[in-house]
Amino acid sequence: MALIDLKTENVVKRYGAMYAVDHLSFEVKKGSFFSILGPSGCGKTTLLRMIAGFLSPDSGNLLIGGQSMAAVPPNRRPVNMVFQHLALFPMMTVGENVAYGLVQKGLDKSEIKKRVANMLERVSLPGTENKRVDQLSGGQKQRVAIARSLVLEPTLLLLDEPLGALDLKLREHMKIELKQLQAEFGTTFVYITHDQSEALVLSDQVAVMNQGKFEQVASPQDLYYNPLTPFVAGFVGANNKISAKVQSVGNDFVTVVSDQGLLIHTRAKTSFSVGSSVSVFVRPEAIMLAFMDGNFNGHQLANQYIAKVSSLLFDGANSSVLLTEQSSQTSFQVALPQTGQFAGLKVGDLVQMAWDSSNALAFSQ
Repeated sequence: MALIDLKTENVVKRYGAMYAVDHLSFEVKKGSFFSILGPSGCGKTTLLRMIAGFLSPDSGNLLIGGQSMAAVPPNRRPVNMVFQHLALFPMMTVGENVAYGLVQKGLDKSEIKKRVANMLERVSLPGTENKRVDQLSGGQKQRVAIARSLVLEPTLLLLDEPLGALDLKLREHMKIELKQLQAEFGTTFVYITHDQSEALVLSDQVAVMNQGKFEQVASPQDLYYNPLTPFVAGFVGANNKISAKVQSVGNDFVTVVSDQGLLIHTRAKTSFSVGSSVSVFVRPEAIMLAFMDGNFNGHQLANQYIAKVSSLLFDGANSSVLLTEQSSQTSFQVALPQTGQFAGLKVGDLVQMAWDSSNALAFSQ
């Protein structure tokens, strides 16, 4: 049985009549990278602050390493926190920043020096003890903040949108570094973010939070390919969302007619009856394209349409095209394959688009 480093039991935090955290129960396994993903105002920072001890829950219980934190102040919890604005001490050297917590604990100077040198080596900053903080790049400052937290050997490292203040290129680089650091140290990371790419790339498990509750807790792959709610389907990854009504019902599939008159055959996530209002989600990369004189490589696809190119969105390997289906005027975003086959597409061109029924999901509205 896996050891549990963090457990919440029916935790509640209210502000007036509003639930910031609404009867939340979950577990985080020892040594895992657990992310809480959600939009601004969903309650994720409130939850993290309760774990750290800066806020107290109105009811429920929090356990860290199997011990209740009900009466334990922040400075006594086996937890450290890394913020978006890293809160490094500008008047201190790198070594002094990393050593700060050890000094407060009263460790011997020679032991502190040894631990600091070892920690800076492990975060790829060897020999920087005497550097000033303002001499470091953004990524180096990030590693110093993490070193300062990990040198205290916490049970949990809490990270509150730590990459949010970095530029895009550095953020992409630091995602990889964070994942590697967590794997090397084996410390349990609890990470909050509104950036789905960060959550999917970094995590063993992701909790998608909405209005104080977890809509789904799963692996990144499960969240992406098997969302359990329309909120998760719409929030995690890009999706084409279509409002429709059920026309006929099969076993695991339904045929629906969109509000604009488009007939779609789709997988059903719940049981429907004829006439039910549904939302259909189709991911941009699930839609296949073909020229008007071509085909779909022998694939027999239930959903096949003619569409006009309305806009081209060039983004290198992530390029896509906006299409308007001709009979219903429904708009779709479609990912372009990286083969370069459709590099010559122009606004106004007609193409065929299609997708397999199993690659679309229908949820109750």
